[in-house]
Amino acid sequence: MPKRNKIIYWIATIWLALGMLSTGIVQLIQLEEETEMMKRLGYPSYLLGVIGIWKILGVVAVLIPKFPLLKEWAYAGFFFVMSGAVLSHFAIGDGAKEFFGPVLLLVLIFISWYFRPVNRKLVSST
Repeated sequence: MPKRNKIIYWIATIWLALGMLSTGIVQLIQLEEETEMMKRLGYPSYLLGVIGIWKILGVVAVLIPKFPLLKEWAYAGFFFVMSGAVLSHFAIGDGAKEFFGPVLLLVLIFISWYFRPVNRKLVSST
């Protein structure tokens, strides 16, 4: 793997981890702003705790060495949560400000996943 790709991977992965960890903690402690946003989007507030826990566990899965299958699931979970956030904000007519975070995280998810080193990828059995 070229050095440039490693640098791209680690920059994207660190920013992704920081973004997911910080939003996961905010959701887990259910700050008032987050609770209000979930209500506005039409979701129950208990979902914040569930999403927060899974984001934090996903960060651990992406950062620890080995376990490539677990990493694939973490990336998939991140993608589902962030694409769901984008679609939810779109559905209620939110402005660009509300889209920025989830779209940025989607970009980081893709970059981190695409540039991940071989030892962090699933090896095909065919």
